[in-house]
Amino acid sequence: MLGQVRFHTTRAVDTLMDIARSQNLGFVELVAANPGIDPWLPGDGTRIVLPSGHLVPSGPPTGLILNIADMRLYYFPASAPPETFAIGIGRDGFLTPMGRTTVVRKQKQPSWTPTASARKDNPELPPVVPPGPDNPLGDFALYLGWPTYLIHGTNKPDGVGRRVSRGCIRMYPEGIERLFSLVPVGTPVRVVNEEVKLGWVDGALFAEVHASADQADQIEEEGRFTPLLPADLEDRVRAAAGPHVERVDWRLVQRAGLERRGVPLRILRGE
Repeated sequence: MLGQVRFHTTRAVDTLMDIARSQNLGFVELVAANPGIDPWLPGDGTRIVLPSGHLVPSGPPTGLILNIADMRLYYFPASAPPETFAIGIGRDGFLTPMGRTTVVRKQKQPSWTPTASARKDNPELPPVVPPGPDNPLGDFALYLGWPTYLIHGTNKPDGVGRRVSRGCIRMYPEGIERLFSLVPVGTPVRVVNEEVKLGWVDGALFAEVHASADQADQIEEEGRFTPLLPADLEDRVRAAAGPHVERVDWRLVQRAGLERRGVPLRILRGE
């Protein structure tokens, strides 16, 4: 597990959008962890959950792993502790691709060449947008082996932790600046979509369940979503528990699967 779940007491001027950025969290991720709290007016003195403890996605912990479901990037350097960052991803019709690629180039103060679809939507776009405050790539960009797909900063940080891009991966300006300094060209990149993450921490099995893409859109539009258990939740828990499956608290598993708060929850009863 990277980090730990923490708590925060809001001020009258706070919004969850502001708090998300200050805590390296995504907007949808923070709203999902705090059902029933108005994201734009949480109120003075409201105690909210910061979902800043993260189980890592499955598979080898190497290079960059981007999980579409929790809208987070995980970096596993060869000789330093791993780090995780909030990201924004592609919306319907412009989904961020899944699979494996690599970082093929890095660029500080990149120029942006709008795609044909971007220019169709906005014919007034110039052929190239130079570095500066109007550049949607921000100040740093990591170019991937997939043409036209980048990990980059943004001049619209409110889009981080949301499904609003044309497929590229957006990061907070401070997040991409740090990642840019750490990641060498040639770093492997793996993009997955794991709504359910399971992991053993200090001898206990934890489950962390995130909203589906449709539920994330509902959170954006309505501040809540229709509960629905992930179809493979029980099978995945049984496989992860192995010989300890008799100790699984299935009520907690169902709770995690329906609430989808994105917070690691211990799901084993004591011996």
